[in-house]
Amino acid sequence: MAPAITDVPGVLVGHATDPAGATGCTVVLAPDAGMPCTAFVRGRATGSRELDACRPESLAGRVHAIVLTGGSAYGLAAADGVMRWLERQGRGFPIGGGVVPIVPAAVIFDLAPLGRFVARPTPEMGEAACAAAGSAVAEGSVGAGTGATVGKALGMERAMKGGIGSWAVRAGDLVAGALAVVNAFGDVRDGAGRIVAGARAEDGSFADAAAYLARGGRPGGALSAHHTTLVVVATNAGLDRVALGGVARAGADAVARRIVPSGTAVDGDLVFAGSAGAVAAAGYQVEQLAREATEQAIERAVRMAQGREGIPGLADAREVRREA
Repeated sequence: MAPAITDVPGVLVGHATDPAGATGCTVVLAPDAGMPCTAFVRGRATGSRELDACRPESLAGRVHAIVLTGGSAYGLAAADGVMRWLERQGRGFPIGGGVVPIVPAAVIFDLAPLGRFVARPTPEMGEAACAAAGSAVAEGSVGAGTGATVGKALGMERAMKGGIGSWAVRAGDLVAGALAVVNAFGDVRDGAGRIVAGARAEDGSFADAAAYLARGGRPGGALSAHHTTLVVVATNAGLDRVALGGVARAGADAVARRIVPSGTAVDGDLVFAGSAGAVAAAGYQVEQLAREATEQAIERAVRMAQGREGIPGLADAREVRREA
């Protein structure tokens, strides 16, 4: 299997997918005891839950799962199911009489473009994603990436399919992995800066959203909706939440490099960063690994995505498999 965020020991990923509704949710399960986590909000149209639990000064100190979901704010209900599943496992913040699982969540806006407006991830889907969690990470048009699209600067009819992708980078015993749900207003670029998925001109070539907007081009379609890129970075480095803040910002650096433009007024871009180990490492080293893993996860999200409803995907018309 190719590298993935689950290369970090103790981290598992599960999806629940509604193919007909073109939506879904994805759960990143922390080790049983939870993990320190922080979040960096880069976009200006974010939908989220329990982000205060990721602040360095918060009481809980650890999170037990992270939920990435479609359905806009409605999809946050999937986190209720994740909490129920964790409670049955006895995993959460201990209090008298039981536990309270700490489950931050963030959403993409995927209502209606490819499916049905009333199709939204549910608590039952959150539970199903937890039950399905494992070390193998499905990519492309699954889970929270099911209804994702990219390159919408010229309107949905000129967009391409987005999705979910994962990657990990190692340096000796140190590992940092990333999981990215790519549902961006802007274009996705490769490491050399070339557009690989984005807004298409009438002749089928890439329109280059950044250049189009810089020339004064007017965004097409529903500018206020249908965007956001979400990232989870995990590492086995023993970092506290202050240091993890730098790792989350490094993940946001990668978003800005690979998605152009990103963090716009209509994107809710957000990066979580969690520590699931105790390997000694400098924060700046982990930050660099996080950048590299996040960049690759973003590119894989679109390369593995299958088109639908007239929106093409890079995985169309060819056999796609994870590299060995």
